[in-house]
Amino acid sequence: MTLIDGKAVANAIKEEIAQEVADIVARGGKRPHLAAILVGHDGGSETYVKNKVLACEQCGFTSTLIRFEDDVTEEELLSQVEKLNNDDDVDGFIVQLPLPRHISEQKVIEAIDYKKDVDGFHPINVGRMSIGLPCYISATPNGILQLLKYYNIETSGKKCVVLGRSNIVGKPMAQLMMQKRYPGDSTVTVCHSHTPNIKEECLQADIIIAALGQPGFVTADMVKPGAVIIDVGTTRVPDSTRKSGFRLSGDVDFENVAEKCSYISPVPGGVGPMTICSLMKNTLSAGKKEFYK
Repeated sequence: MTLIDGKAVANAIKEEIAQEVADIVARGGKRPHLAAILVGHDGGSETYVKNKVLACEQCGFTSTLIRFEDDVTEEELLSQVEKLNNDDDVDGFIVQLPLPRHISEQKVIEAIDYKKDVDGFHPINVGRMSIGLPCYISATPNGILQLLKYYNIETSGKKCVVLGRSNIVGKPMAQLMMQKRYPGDSTVTVCHSHTPNIKEECLQADIIIAALGQPGFVTADMVKPGAVIIDVGTTRVPDSTRKSGFRLSGDVDFENVAEKCSYISPVPGGVGPMTICSLMKNTLSAGKKEFYK
């Protein structure tokens, strides 16, 4: 069994990005600039945005954090999005999700200029991704592709089961694993809460990508020997032995599943670090105007 070390892979990629940024700046080019909008004080969002700011420093990017309280109106938030759309110095920006209930996340996502949508959530980027055109690919699925590539995991012709159908992970992941290129070229099955025979589907899978948000859902009796397991789940589970009062749990019963696998990603330290790393790659592409002029 090989443990997939997302932290090590992410650090190696960020070092490559930092070197490329240094070369761009040395040639008189513009330093890539990533902006983030954070609404409220959600613990997970705070941590995630803080890590994004640190990653920008590692990569040599300029970063801007714009904060609003929970009571910000939808109109005020959309006005800020428009300002960033029109700011020529900002190459890409994100609006950290989730947003307060009184704000339409979809309306905000669609208001972002797709050329600056480094989260890859805008319908134009999603559509281009689904038919294999150059675009910003959403960070978590892109991070998973990078891990598969880094470890030279064979995907062509393999049966891949994606657990979960969210717009952020499940759906794009399934689309990407079907694409006629590496990593991809797999036969993909998407399972979700209404799939009656999930265990049987998983037992046939060469690759399982678990993104349900249900701690310990994938058990040893659902995994065939030699399978590749990518665990996307990160749920806070109460744990009185920890100073924080909780621990992060993946969707896979790691302790009992790991010994059956050829490769498995842990939680934490697997997919998580790659998500922010992918955002950095998208920001570099935005700075270079790689996809859109």
